[in-house]
Amino acid sequence: MPEPRASAAGQPRPDPNEKLVKVFDSEDESEALVVKGLLESAGIDSDLTAASMVQDTFPGLGGMIILVREEDAQAARNAIAQHTSLPDDDTAEFQITEEPERKP
Repeated sequence: MPEPRASAAGQPRPDPNEKLVKVFDSEDESEALVVKGLLESAGIDSDLTAASMVQDTFPGLGGMIILVREEDAQAARNAIAQHTSLPDDDTAEFQITEEPERKP
């Protein structure tokens, strides 16, 4: 089996002869980079690539997708789900247990 090629950043990429599965996509490149880092910290090799838009003509459009080996797909989805299970709204709820002091 040939060794995986190194990406431009020097990280090993999955072997191109292996079946790769899409586990995440995003319109936001920075979000995709965070998820890729999450997968790397979980020990899952992944490949971040641009979606199908012609990148020479429209760089950055079309979003980014993350691919992993087929056997790592479920572990990758679980890791992503575990870290993205936050509520959708950004509002915080506070419970006040004491009355504030009133000044005379």
